[in-house]
Amino acid sequence: MLSAGKAVKVSIYLSEGSTHHGSRLTTSILDFLFYRGVSAQTVLKGIAGFGADHHMHSASIVEISDHLLQD
Repeated sequence: MLSAGKAVKVSIYLSEGSTHHGSRLTTSILDFLFYRGVSAQTVLKGIAGFGADHHMHSASIVEISDHLLQD
């Protein structure tokens, strides 16, 4: 059961191919947070969206599925 207390949410936006010392940057960040006792972590992949110019960007189903099994 959750206890009442302060909560903090941090959002980090990365390019998909980002690395840190030869490892995927998402893995490095998750390891960093885990070993510092952060209780929950989630990595989300955006498949569609737009910026201030309202130009739609989206990934095809092939691009999405090709990257799911890569470590």
